[in-house]
Amino acid sequence: MKNSIAVCSRSFSKNIILRDEITAQFSDVTFNDEGLNLSGDSLIEFLKGHQKAIVALETIDFSILSKLPDLKVISKYGVGMDMLDMQALRKCGIRLGWEGGVNKRSVAELVIGFAIVLLRHLYVCNAEVRSGIFKQKAGVQLSEKTFGIIGCGNVGKDLVRLLQPFNCKILVYDIEDYQDFYSEYGIITASLEELLKLSDIVSIHIPFNEASKNLIDGGKLAFMKSNAILINTARGGIVDEGALKKSLMNGSLAGAAFDVFSPEPPSDLELLNLVNFFSTPHIGGSSIEAVLAMGRSAIKGLTKNNLV
Repeated sequence: MKNSIAVCSRSFSKNIILRDEITAQFSDVTFNDEGLNLSGDSLIEFLKGHQKAIVALETIDFSILSKLPDLKVISKYGVGMDMLDMQALRKCGIRLGWEGGVNKRSVAELVIGFAIVLLRHLYVCNAEVRSGIFKQKAGVQLSEKTFGIIGCGNVGKDLVRLLQPFNCKILVYDIEDYQDFYSEYGIITASLEELLKLSDIVSIHIPFNEASKNLIDGGKLAFMKSNAILINTARGGIVDEGALKKSLMNGSLAGAAFDVFSPEPPSDLELLNLVNFFSTPHIGGSSIEAVLAMGRSAIKGLTKNNLV
């Protein structure tokens, strides 16, 4: 059991390259070959008897860890930490392997794609052409717009870099001060209220926690311009989806594109079917390149030198 590894992630388990790379280092690896959505008792059963584990979107808390006395190391496949109870990990003496920013380019590119899809009404145009309606619909360009970024960590910074050719005015709200970066790219810092009021496009890039839960509620949405769009590729629960639906339905917000929801999969069909709402199934980190980067980071996180 010394190097017994359990890989919970379905996409890691399906990836031939990552399977070859991890089995070259560890002789005893259990993969999630059945493609199970592991939680509760099924997660405990899958992890039982293993010393180390690679986890993705599985919820890991004390109720899970207390039943896994053999488990000593957890390595994160991906960057979001909201599914991990850090206090429980410390209480159970479990080390964590984690590396930030490994999927930043994949997420940042998706944001650019979302912005253009919304601004040019591409999802509506596609649906109309499919239904036999061949009618031009005028949109607006991303270039020269005011782009508001909530959270300027790894993804936020990469998004700033990708926006440079579009000559956007970039506003940033963050509780951290990245003054050197802001100066390098001519970024304007703003309060959250100012950012929401002034931006044509708002994109969210902060972690989900108690402080950020429903951060963008009905009151915050009311600050936004009626022709503005909102993008969330961070985590579900940061935006009040009920309030968002009302804003989209009454025209106080032009459009929104979400890759993440609370819960997942989303159940509000009324929101999902709105003509000015565009959705994807949590694919921000699902580019081929990002999957390899996240997987290799998770493999590194299994070893002593890469633990936190």
